Amino acid sequence: MKHVSFKISTLLISTLFAQNAIASGYHFGTQSVGAQSTANAAAAEAADASTIFSNPAGLTKLDGRGEFTISGNLVFPSIKYGEAKGTYYNSTVPVTGSDSGKITEVTFAPHMYGAYKLNDKVTLGLGMYIPFGSKTEYDENSVLRYNINKLGLTTIAIEPAIAYQATPQHSFGAGLIGQYSQAELRKYADWGASGTNPLLRQGHSDGRGDVKGNDWGFGYHLGWMFDVNDRVRVGVNYRSKVEHNLKGTAKWDAVGSAVNGSTPTSALLQKVIQSPTSQTVVTPFGSTTGRGYVPSEKASVKIVTPESLSVHGMYRATDKVNLFGDITWTRHSRFNKAELMFENEKQVAGGTRSNKTVITPNWRDTYKVAVGGSYQYSEPLQLRAGIAFDQSPIKTSQDRLNTMPDANRIWYSVGARYTHKKNHVFETAFTYVDIKDSDFKAEQSTGSDVDSKGATSARFKTYASILGMQYTYRF
Repeated sequence: MKHVSFKISTLLISTLFAQNAIASGYHFGTQSVGAQSTANAAAAEAADASTIFSNPAGLTKLDGRGEFTISGNLVFPSIKYGEAKGTYYNSTVPVTGSDSGKITEVTFAPHMYGAYKLNDKVTLGLGMYIPFGSKTEYDENSVLRYNINKLGLTTIAIEPAIAYQATPQHSFGAGLIGQYSQAELRKYADWGASGTNPLLRQGHSDGRGDVKGNDWGFGYHLGWMFDVNDRVRVGVNYRSKVEHNLKGTAKWDAVGSAVNGSTPTSALLQKVIQSPTSQTVVTPFGSTTGRGYVPSEKASVKIVTPESLSVHGMYRATDKVNLFGDITWTRHSRFNKAELMFENEKQVAGGTRSNKTVITPNWRDTYKVAVGGSYQYSEPLQLRAGIAFDQSPIKTSQDRLNTMPDANRIWYSVGARYTHKKNHVFETAFTYVDIKDSDFKAEQSTGSDVDSKGATSARFKTYASILGMQYTYRF
């Protein structure tokens, strides 16, 4: 039963670092089409108001009195899993169900930015972007259903920012990040894993948990840009951690034939399972306590999204060619333990009681290296391209979650920018994300918290394509 809990943690916790995530860990990966076209190497370019995300100091580099930028990304993920295997808790009997499949859930992510120059020194900005986002759903009879069956995450960040031109060469920027996250999870639990009632047959006594939660979290953002000379610009960008205490509701339904049938026995079993452990239930076989999987209860989990530090640069090689580079470090090791707390104590696998689920993903800090360039083909048309290596925070297959077959990846990006009468800028980009094949292995649950899975494993082949469109109006 823990799996509902386990996965809500994963979902909420990982902020849903799910399978639609296109950057390592649980980052969405692109918040600007102009940046996407160079594999996110062009943070030092500060070409439009989306610099609020990549480096707020870049607001001072914008032309004109003000501008606004609107963009959207369509993400086409492909997650194929196969050779999936699982056993019931404390058993060698294999879990029945589908052992392979393909997950393709198209995701749309919009982003909006605005900037306004108060004077020659100070520029204000406001951004709304998607830092995290995913949606993943397995077949309901998947062999992996006791790990997780469905998850989705929507995260929206709103960032007011200010930039100051201290000298002709040095600019500084700062932003306040307000981050709203909403997550949903569907998880199956084997109520027969407790072993306390012979009528609860494994594989026929499944319960399904649906969990939803949301929260606001806050952080800050700092940036610096230095124009070394007319050809070289460098910058540093720091995004702080954001703490979340996601609170929501967990709803439990009996779905297995042994607990959701039309017989009096099924009704009695369901009543016992879905009554609080503090409540005594009278049965024809004697009195017993409830198992704690009440139809509806509160649930919460605390998570910390990691801070990151990036160093980037731009070199104007010729009047037509610009070269870009970026190195980003992310403190993913903050996600090393998470606890999902339930309102009610439950009798869990092994016959013990618990009101929480604990996961220890043991993530590591990561780095991303990106290089790119642009070529001014004509006065209105600029061609752009880039490549990036994005390291995964997952070290071994035992640390990987089936909700996120994350692995090292390489970004290949191309794009174009077309400027019409200096006031209208249209951009498009296409990216192919090549993700390394990965394995997933999970040990049987310990029986000390809300979890009922046996040993499970699977293999994943994953890639993603991203199509981006962007429009900027300058005034």
